[in-house]
Amino acid sequence: MFIDTHCHLTDNYISGDLNDVIKRAGLVDVNTFICPTADPNDIENAITITENHDNIFATIGIHPEYAGVDANIFLTENILLHPRVIGIGEIGLDYHQSSQNRNAQIKLFEQQLDLAKKHNLPVAIHTRDAEEDTKAILTDEFHGVMHCFTSSWNLAEVMLDRGFFFSASGILTFKNAEEIRETFKKIPIDRIVIETDAPYCAPVPYRGKICEPAMVVETAKVLAQIKNLQLNDLAIILADNTMKLYPKCHVK
Repeated sequence: MFIDTHCHLTDNYISGDLNDVIKRAGLVDVNTFICPTADPNDIENAITITENHDNIFATIGIHPEYAGVDANIFLTENILLHPRVIGIGEIGLDYHQSSQNRNAQIKLFEQQLDLAKKHNLPVAIHTRDAEEDTKAILTDEFHGVMHCFTSSWNLAEVMLDRGFFFSASGILTFKNAEEIRETFKKIPIDRIVIETDAPYCAPVPYRGKICEPAMVVETAKVLAQIKNLQLNDLAIILADNTMKLYPKCHVK
């Protein structure tokens, strides 16, 4: 059984009926899903989804593109103590388009890290073109996963030493992603999970299509080749890793 550890399933992202998406995933043995938030206005919807599906959990967070909002308004105690909320994410830094709002991004990031520490929740980290600030801020007092990891081996080494997990997405399957595959060869298998980041990053052979959780199997196939493992054995390892990363994720 595979777990899609990061798939956006709220109304702003999902294409078609969520129940159909879940059924298609089940046909290829993808049976558990972790739904993050990026837009603070999606938080209520994400929690409702988890309450209506016993195989969907949520991580609640605000993406750096919303820098300037006050995380404490949206990430309330009641939300973070909800039994289906298993982490805080996706949160982090993104300077890809511009770093002009760097200070606002850092403030939002640190607010959410403080909440994670207060509630002892793992964090799902988005970092893009912001390695130095990510390393400086994300110290070993936090625990979590580097979501959709495509950064350098240098950052991977640092975050490995700090106890973080690393999530492989469909980007791992791309023809031009040899450097990323080399990085995942080096990362110990007991520190890896997988995701789709649906509706983004559809893996080969689905590139250009809307990504959905069923496609996580294609990423798993490439990861199995990289790690010289049988697919079934990899699925067991990844599920165990996910439950270590997210202790509140109780997979039946």
